[in-house]
Amino acid sequence: MLNITEILYKSSWDDFFNQNGSPSFLQSWEWGEFEKKSGYEILRLGIFEKEKLQAISLIIKIKAKRGSFLFIPHGPVFQHSTSNTQYSIKKITSQLLNYLSDIAKKENFSFIRIAPTLLDTSENLKIFSDLGFSKAPIYMHAERLWVLDLNKSEEELLAGMRKTTRYLIKRATRDGVVIEKRSDDKVVNDFNKLYQQTAERENFVPFSKEFIRNEFDSFKKTGNAIFLFGSVPKAFPTPEVGKSSPITSALIIFTKSTVFYHQGASIHTKIPITYALQWEAIKEAKRRGCRYYNFWGILQEGRTPKNWGGLTLFKQGFGGRQIDYLPTQDYIISPKYYITSLYERFLAWRRGV
Repeated sequence: MLNITEILYKSSWDDFFNQNGSPSFLQSWEWGEFEKKSGYEILRLGIFEKEKLQAISLIIKIKAKRGSFLFIPHGPVFQHSTSNTQYSIKKITSQLLNYLSDIAKKENFSFIRIAPTLLDTSENLKIFSDLGFSKAPIYMHAERLWVLDLNKSEEELLAGMRKTTRYLIKRATRDGVVIEKRSDDKVVNDFNKLYQQTAERENFVPFSKEFIRNEFDSFKKTGNAIFLFGSVPKAFPTPEVGKSSPITSALIIFTKSTVFYHQGASIHTKIPITYALQWEAIKEAKRRGCRYYNFWGILQEGRTPKNWGGLTLFKQGFGGRQIDYLPTQDYIISPKYYITSLYERFLAWRRGV
């Protein structure tokens, strides 16, 4: 019989998370701390069978204008085991659903939303459809990702890249592009200057500076976040920024297994500095012993904005493979859900999906 209880100690959470693939930083202890800084109440639940931990799940209690719901971002994280079949996943998910349904009814949440890291297969989809879930109107976090395996030498990784990408990395090196790792007190302000310019140019709504700061601070405490900044060499000043000013930046987040490229910003320039920055992030991932470099989301027609095409081509140029997670799933508790669903469909249209 399964039993669900809160996990109160970081060490217990981290041990299970790391032993079972640390597939997404959105189920890390640090992300829970970030959500609390953002003003949300969270639950860290452990699902046990005969005192053995079978899964963990970070729950975020979201109360927003568009609706109130319980959200599991990129989770739960299941025990890696040969016995971890569709049957056992369904059993755990069903128990968790019952547990959360009671909370939702008592605390007036209108639905439960899960963004799983299970692969998008008919067998996995059946787990959720059998339990009464349906596809969410919008994604909350990346569902189609681009991931690079790092179990190769640097020479092999370069050889696996698109020819143009490899050339531009080497050209940036010849041009003397400087990539700097930073985690100082001024780093968020410097990133935000580039980030706001990027949002204006690409016509998207940026996260607030407070959001970026809270995200960075939550992972910085455990040594699991850095900013990378790329500067143009003095010999090649640009009209936009002048000499030796940062022209691109990225927030890089680490779990035990994976490095994630989560936030990026840049000013357009003819110098291939963004390629050099990604290559430095990949090398940093290898230095830390990570198995994967996760470029995060790429274009998924009908789910992501249509203008993601260029960004997707950029990411794919570094080599790697596409991973499709199941679409985000909703379980309805209250008829209020349909108001949220209608608004989110409008939101998807406005985003250019």
